[in-house]
Amino acid sequence: MKGEYAQEGISTHPFKGRRNGKMKKEKNRNSFSGSVGFVLAAAGSAVGLGNIWRFPYLAAKDGGGIFLVVYLILALTFGFALLTTEVAIGRKTKQSPLTAYARLKPKWGFLGVLACLVPVIIMPYYCVIGGWVVKYFLAYLTGGGSAAAEDAYFTGFITQEGFPPMFMAIFLFLVAVVVFRGVNHGIEKFSKVIMPILLLLVVGIAVFSMTIRYRDGAGTLRTGMEGFWIYVIPDFKGMTVQGFFTVLLDAMGQLFFSLSVAMGIMVAYGSYVKDDANLVKSINQIEVFDTAVAFLAGVMIIPAVYTFMGREGMAASGPSLMFVSLPKVFLAMGGIGNLIGCLFFAMVLFAALTSAVSVMEAVVSSLMDKFHMSRFKASVVETVIALAGGIIVCLGYNKWYFEVTLPNGAVAQILDIMDYISNNLLMPLVAIATCVLIGWVLKPKVIVEEVEKSGNGFGRKKLFIVMVRYIAPVLLVILLLKSIGVLRII
Repeated sequence: MKGEYAQEGISTHPFKGRRNGKMKKEKNRNSFSGSVGFVLAAAGSAVGLGNIWRFPYLAAKDGGGIFLVVYLILALTFGFALLTTEVAIGRKTKQSPLTAYARLKPKWGFLGVLACLVPVIIMPYYCVIGGWVVKYFLAYLTGGGSAAAEDAYFTGFITQEGFPPMFMAIFLFLVAVVVFRGVNHGIEKFSKVIMPILLLLVVGIAVFSMTIRYRDGAGTLRTGMEGFWIYVIPDFKGMTVQGFFTVLLDAMGQLFFSLSVAMGIMVAYGSYVKDDANLVKSINQIEVFDTAVAFLAGVMIIPAVYTFMGREGMAASGPSLMFVSLPKVFLAMGGIGNLIGCLFFAMVLFAALTSAVSVMEAVVSSLMDKFHMSRFKASVVETVIALAGGIIVCLGYNKWYFEVTLPNGAVAQILDIMDYISNNLLMPLVAIATCVLIGWVLKPKVIVEEVEKSGNGFGRKKLFIVMVRYIAPVLLVILLLKSIGVLRII
C-alpha cells in the first residue's frame, strides 16, 4: 500500500526529514500544471446544479436586479473572504479538508471532520439528481422531448424502483472515472475540455432565449427580451426591511453553492496549487467565471419561462423548474424545442459532472491523506458509500417514502433531509468555525502571508481581514439561526 500511495505522489507524512534545522516540505504531492487548470477545475466545481436552477429562481423571486446587485456585492466581499481562506489553507498545509485544519491547529481537527462530512452527505443525493439529468438528456437526445413535457413524467420517473438507481449509478460511474485518473490526467484534463464547451452552450442558449417570441391563446405577445429586463431591472415595489434581509440571506446562501465554500472542496483543490502560483489572480478569475455563468443561467431560463409561461411560470423552483417547467417551454417552442432541450440538458449534465467531481475529490483526497490509501482504493470506498447512499435516496421516493417537517418549516423526505443537514446546518457551522479559527485564533496574517508568498500583492487585504474577523461571522450566524428556524421573522 505504501508503494501505491507514493505512486500517487502523496507522502504519508506531509513534512518529513530535516535539513539545516528546518523541516523539509514533501514535494511530490500532485498539483495542477498551472493556474488555468486550477481556475477551470475550481470554476467547474462552482458552476453546478445550484447555479443553474437555484440562482435564476432566487433572482426572479427576490426582485430581479435587486438580488443580482446584492449577490455581486457579497461575492466580492463575503464570498471572496471565504474562498481565499479555504484555498490558502489547502495550499499552506498541502492537505485535504479532513487533515488540513488539524495541521494548522491540532485542537481544531474536529473542523476538518465537519468539513469532510459535508461532501460525504452531498455526494449521494447529488448523484441522484445527476441521474435525473442523464435521463432527461437521453430523452431529448432520442427525440422524446414531448413525453418529457407531460405533467406526470417527472413524478412517474423518480417514483419508479428500478430506473432512478440505474441512472444514478451511471452518473456516479462517470464521476468516479475522472476522480480515479487523478489530478492532472483526470480532474484538470476533464475541466479543460468540458468547461469551454459548457461556456459555449451557456452563452448560445442564453442568446437564443432572448430572441424568442410567443403569442398565447389570448393574443398576448411576450418576448425573451421582456423576460430579460424583468430579470435584470431592480423591482423595489413592496420592498421592506424584512424583504431586504430575505434577499440578503438568499444571496448569501446561494454563495455557498456558487463558490463551493464550506464543503472542503476548495481546501482540497488549494492543496494542489503550486507555491509560486498567484492566488489573488486565480481567485479573481474564479469569482468572475462563476458570477458570469450564474448570471447567464438566469438569462437562459428566465426569459424563456416568462415568454411561454408568463410571470406565474417564473415562480417554480428547484426540481420543478428544471424537470417540469422547462420541458413545457421546450415543447412550446415547436420543432426546434427538442434540439434546444437536448443542448440544455447536455449543458446541465456537464455542469453537474464538474461539480460532482469536486465533491468526490474532497472525500477521496481526505481518505488518502488521513488513512494513507491509494487513489484507487479511496475512489472505490467513496464510490461504494455514494452508491449505497444514492440507493437510499432513490428509495425515499417510493418504498421508503415519508415526510417530516424541518426546523425551518419545510416539509421534507430523505433527499431534503440530507440537503438540510449538509447545506443549512453543517456548511454555516464550518464557515463560522473557519472564520473564528483564522480571524481570532491564528489571526488573518496566516492567510495573508500564504497569499503573498509568491511575491504578488494582496489588493483586498484590509477587506479580507475585516470580513473574516467581523462581518462574515455575524452574517453566518444570522444565516444559521434562520436555517434552524430561530429567526422566522426574516
